Amino acid sequence: MALAGVKVIELAGLAPAPFCGMVLADFGAKVIRVDRTKVFITGDTLARGKRSVAINLKTADGVALLRRLCVQSDVVLEPYRKGVMEKLGLSPYELLRENPRLIFARLTGYGQNGCYATAAGHDINYLAMSGLLSRLGRSGEKPYAPPILIADFAGGGLTCALGIVLALLERTRSGKGQIIDASMVEGAAFTGSFLWKSLRLGFWNRPRGENLLDSGAPFYDTYKTLDGQYLAVGAMEAEFYDQLLKGLELDAAELPPQMSISDWPELKQLFTERFASKTQADWLRIFDGTDACVTPVLSFDQVSSHPHNRERGSFIKNSSGEEFPRPAPVLSRTPAEPCLASDPAVGEHTVEVLQDYGYTSTEIDKMLASGVVECNAVKAKL
Repeated sequence: MALAGVKVIELAGLAPAPFCGMVLADFGAKVIRVDRTKVFITGDTLARGKRSVAINLKTADGVALLRRLCVQSDVVLEPYRKGVMEKLGLSPYELLRENPRLIFARLTGYGQNGCYATAAGHDINYLAMSGLLSRLGRSGEKPYAPPILIADFAGGGLTCALGIVLALLERTRSGKGQIIDASMVEGAAFTGSFLWKSLRLGFWNRPRGENLLDSGAPFYDTYKTLDGQYLAVGAMEAEFYDQLLKGLELDAAELPPQMSISDWPELKQLFTERFASKTQADWLRIFDGTDACVTPVLSFDQVSSHPHNRERGSFIKNSSGEEFPRPAPVLSRTPAEPCLASDPAVGEHTVEVLQDYGYTSTEIDKMLASGVVECNAVKAKL
């Protein structure tokens, strides 16, 4: 796989950092999640392909152990607020002095400097600060915060993974590591670059929810069908719009021009009534095979059975029968090979990880006995 041989230390967190670590693991990196001791249930649902070691960071020996794991690895992924690692005596600058090739990724909401750097926040706050939230929502309604995807995962975890891969690539030339300051505010804003770059084109000069690409246009929206299902319509270009009208059995000569914004409410009402006259399956028989840009709104229960997704193998199952998206993108020679085993328990791999990092059985037994580390004896294969 593309990242085979890359050793990653992921300090346990929630959402964006675990997603970043899972992306790296899916593409071959050896990712070790560092959990705290005396924590037997984790909220991390993105631990696929990782190993877990549990370390008591309230002890000097635990901190020393984490230091050794970090400096003997390629990447450290840190999800803490600014200053936490420094309080532990594990500043990235100190670790880089010990291992100049180390890549230290700091994934936070607001970044490592600025007046909000130490402030608490969540996806909705980062999205608000990025400017994007002001553009999300229906006409006449308050800004709408979608599920935590734009800031936490696209602007956070995925952008951080990109930064790590870029740093690994650059290291092949310089031989040097570096520190990555991954801010979810900035990552979300960067993901939304099109909105800024297209302002001059007039795409976003109307109020929220009244523009071409934010549900304002009747040909770029979702519609309910006779059976209570939904269709997504994205027929922006004139040739696609013509095919949409043909499928709806509407005569363009009898309708206002496509780009007559003042007539969009009337057209949307007409489309709403027309789509509500047939079932989703009826409409798909009409539109499949055309370029009208009409697709079903699929539920999680439906996505893997859709012919297109099924033919590509876009969704796969793990050993527990849980379905999940196949890692993307697909590489022709070194594709991702996601682990299909169950997610690791806290401390499940403590012993084997410490052995991999050069600790002897005697040293490991001593740390277990003193509470510096823990091993989940139920699941661990000792």
